[in-house]
Amino acid sequence: MCQSCQTFAGILVLCLINSVISLDNGLARTPPMGWLAWERFRCNTDCKNDPDNCISENLFRTMADIVISEGYAAVGYEYINVDDCWLEKERNNYGQLVPDRQRFPRGMKSLSDYVHSKGLKFGIYEDYGNYTCAGYPGVLGYLRTDAQTFASWDVDYIKLDGCYAHPSEMDRGYPEFGYYLNQTGRAMIYSCSWPVYQIYAGMQPNFSAIIEHCNLWRNFDDIQDSWASVESIIDYYGNNQDVIVANAGPGHWNDPDMLIIGNFGLSYEQSKTQMAIWAILAAPLLMSVDLRSIRPEYKAILQNKKIIAVDQDPLGIQGRRIYKHKGIEIWSRPITPLYQNYFSYAIAFLNRRTDGTPSDVAVTLKELGLTSPTGYRVEDLYEDVDYGVLSPQTKIKVKVNPSGVVILRADVQSDYKRRVPYFTTQRTVYNPLNQVFRIRSNGF
Repeated sequence: MCQSCQTFAGILVLCLINSVISLDNGLARTPPMGWLAWERFRCNTDCKNDPDNCISENLFRTMADIVISEGYAAVGYEYINVDDCWLEKERNNYGQLVPDRQRFPRGMKSLSDYVHSKGLKFGIYEDYGNYTCAGYPGVLGYLRTDAQTFASWDVDYIKLDGCYAHPSEMDRGYPEFGYYLNQTGRAMIYSCSWPVYQIYAGMQPNFSAIIEHCNLWRNFDDIQDSWASVESIIDYYGNNQDVIVANAGPGHWNDPDMLIIGNFGLSYEQSKTQMAIWAILAAPLLMSVDLRSIRPEYKAILQNKKIIAVDQDPLGIQGRRIYKHKGIEIWSRPITPLYQNYFSYAIAFLNRRTDGTPSDVAVTLKELGLTSPTGYRVEDLYEDVDYGVLSPQTKIKVKVNPSGVVILRADVQSDYKRRVPYFTTQRTVYNPLNQVFRIRSNGF
């Protein structure tokens, strides 16, 4: 193709992309939930010596079976997502991606059909670069072809990584691939790694564009199987919340990465903490664990319907850290139901201390920002304790284990449900950033 023709073609594609108002796939109105291979199974391709744990069609079929039979689908987990290392090292003669012929002998359309036969949805991984992070073919140079291939396989969810790509090209490349996904006519969740690679490169991501073109995106490091890794993610989201919280909402979510509950690195208390904080963050809930051997207490955390309800709250407001002092943190998220200008809330009390004894935290509802004169029905979402209807002046005391959490739900009461005295409360013009969240760094 002549140079001038190439230039014109590039300009035409950019114009077409810019004419698309948004990803416009109608998906991910609440954070996606499902199972993802990467953190637990990584790039294990040794099916000869480790057939039960290698990245193969058998692994994903087995996990799909368990998601149904063990009740995960019943509480909302619906995606079965393949990550890196599913490909042959070379494309075929038509430039199309080819799944590894030994590990996926029936092909990806067959695996997708199997997942769909279970009533679940199918996700896949690729990379906006010459190669994936593990060195398999990337989409660069084949964006239209790969989008069409994924649609032909009835894929429901695309995770697009950013290895072997220049971060400065991502502002064009990620929207371009999203455009081609739209052009297939098949609605596919689009998970981007766009901002994290730009942050690594010292660039300021254009979150307005990212929201417009992606359903979810990574902001920070890959999660590892350790409490230190989970803590670093919690700190990142707390320390940078003024920049990233406002970007979350129905159809577009910040993604702090996978749930590692039930693996090797987290204690029971730490596992409860990850689940609670991810729910406060309105995070995608993508389990990465061997569901064949998970212990019952960790399965119960992952299937906690009340905490999942917080994560899936239809308002889609991401929570914030509202207090941090001497190892104690309080995180708050506005949720439904609403009454007049008052939200309900999920409140997480997090103990980052390691001194070996539970810490007592006592605070009034009003100090947490819960000021409705009609009161709130408060319950503990792990211990299943109902505190009844409490007024804003009520002081509530919780005991939080080291590296553990207490998560409460406080549902605002309407007038006809009110069973507490009417306490006069000055009402002001509603502003969620100023009134719902007030940062406290020292104490109440």
